[in-house]
Amino acid sequence: MLKQIIPIVREAGQIVLSARDVWARTHEKTSAADLVTEYDLAVENFLKERLPPLIPGSVFFGEEEAENADPSCGWAFIVDPIDGTTNFVRGLKQSAVSVALAHDGETVCGVVYDPFKDELFSARRGGGAFLNGDPIHVSARPLSEGVFGMGTAIYRREYLAPTMRLTEQLFRRSCDFRRLGAAALDLCAVACGRTELFFEYSLCPWDHAAGALIVTEAGGVISTLTGGPLSLTERCSVWASNQINKDILNELEV
Repeated sequence: MLKQIIPIVREAGQIVLSARDVWARTHEKTSAADLVTEYDLAVENFLKERLPPLIPGSVFFGEEEAENADPSCGWAFIVDPIDGTTNFVRGLKQSAVSVALAHDGETVCGVVYDPFKDELFSARRGGGAFLNGDPIHVSARPLSEGVFGMGTAIYRREYLAPTMRLTEQLFRRSCDFRRLGAAALDLCAVACGRTELFFEYSLCPWDHAAGALIVTEAGGVISTLTGGPLSLTERCSVWASNQINKDILNELEV
């Protein structure tokens, strides 16, 4: 199934690369920080047309059209057509197409494609994680020698204070941190050892479903900030790390 999903996701990435005059094709959903472009919709429609026929009876749970789908029962494709829409609108070229396949609430395949760098991360449960077909693994660096990623939960501003507090605690233990604005790619950065850990207080299932599997198949650790499993049906916090830093969460004020 992963071999069938990958070329479809790559083709969806070409829609992202074809984008022109994006500002003129951008609309606010709930605020100036919550945007959707015509390209988000085009990618989602393309994936909605191509993915469910791979598994008859499967549901499609996408960022722009998730109301009537339940990804916790049977087969479900969990899709973020363009993760990092604000980056995309502003031409920052830090965005990705993210597709996860879940069965009865457990992610079994994940693909995250950055068309700007032509980097495709993929994983199958029990089958390892890969970047453009080559195996990847989390780093073995302690945070004292490493870099962490963080997200700012822009749709939930009530998390600003705890986010900054946790960022300060981690920064004091690390070399530096990054806020790149695309959670799926932040998770893949942990998976391939570019960063040592990542956290965000509130992410939707389509933000983390594929990337979380890629992290675990790359040897990393994934959980909520309270140590529980991630949700595929509602927003939750996310903590991802390599093995050597997995216990740091227990030492922090969250």
